[in-house]
Amino acid sequence: MKNTTALKNWLTKFGNETPFLIAGPCSAETEEQVLKTAHQLKNTKAKVLRAGIWKPRTRPGNFEGVGALGLSWLQKAKQETGLLTATEVANPVHVDLALKHDVDILWIGARTTVSPFVVQEIAESLKGTDKTILIKNPVNPDLALWLGAVERFYKQDIENLGVIHRGFSSYGASKYRNIPEWQIPIDLQQQFPDLPLILDPSHISGDRKLIFELCQTALDLNYDGFMIETHPEPKKAWSDAAQQITPARLQEITEALTVRKKVSESKDFLEDLATLRLKIDRLDTTLIQALIKRMQVADEIGVLKRKQNVSLLQAERWAEILDKMIKAGNGNGLSEEFILRIFKAIHQESLEHQHKKIQE
Repeated sequence: MKNTTALKNWLTKFGNETPFLIAGPCSAETEEQVLKTAHQLKNTKAKVLRAGIWKPRTRPGNFEGVGALGLSWLQKAKQETGLLTATEVANPVHVDLALKHDVDILWIGARTTVSPFVVQEIAESLKGTDKTILIKNPVNPDLALWLGAVERFYKQDIENLGVIHRGFSSYGASKYRNIPEWQIPIDLQQQFPDLPLILDPSHISGDRKLIFELCQTALDLNYDGFMIETHPEPKKAWSDAAQQITPARLQEITEALTVRKKVSESKDFLEDLATLRLKIDRLDTTLIQALIKRMQVADEIGVLKRKQNVSLLQAERWAEILDKMIKAGNGNGLSEEFILRIFKAIHQESLEHQHKKIQE
């Protein structure tokens, strides 16, 4: 990817207020609903009205959007309120219709990002556009696939680019609809610090009660803004009712958020931080050494299983380890979700070590 230092320039034309806020219903349902939402959003910090026009659903039979008719509702809302507009596009036909209705921001959904073929078609249909294009992360945690989608648009001379973090699907229980996997967007920021990063807390949470905490975490991680699903009557929404909030609640959330300084010049702060980071470094070294020793023991177990012709996976033992570690972690401030993720990774590595020894 070429020099990206200009990528954040499009944020300035929408104003320099932090965070940049896109809000609106999951789905455009009726003209009245879209206009009502837009007029209520005028009293918030939102700069852009979003609404799903075409709604790809996980399973058929659910509401899949009103289609192109809804674009005229967005256009009317823009004329009446001055808000800019945004919608998802999933193919060149959607792009053409959105451009004809002067939609300002087009986003690429998670299900689309997973297909380089479709992304390439959409990128080519937008070649040279001055519209802003935001790319959601793919459904599964894959940084290369996410960045690849961004690069396809950039190669079509589209410079008003950004990404939307909407969380990732996972196997297993979680309090989130889509787990955040914060490390992936952090890695993205490391590679392209000037690529605007927007959080979609609605799709991560699946529950309106979790939106504030997700937004605050994102601000603490230097995100540029949010896309938050907002509806005049969330409980009556035709899609994703549980994760939508009212415009009034949106205003409460944004006013309660704390925008922190990226750095501090305080001498005491810097000295205390250096001391604590030294402790972290020492603990990290201890962790690595412990993991190395654990895998050495796993090698020994693999040798023993080979000699006795014993199967690799011992389900009862694995369940016992998990139960013991979850109990130990829960009593000391570590969530069950965190313990599961850590020990599943450790267990997988242990099995691979044992497998190599069994195959020798």
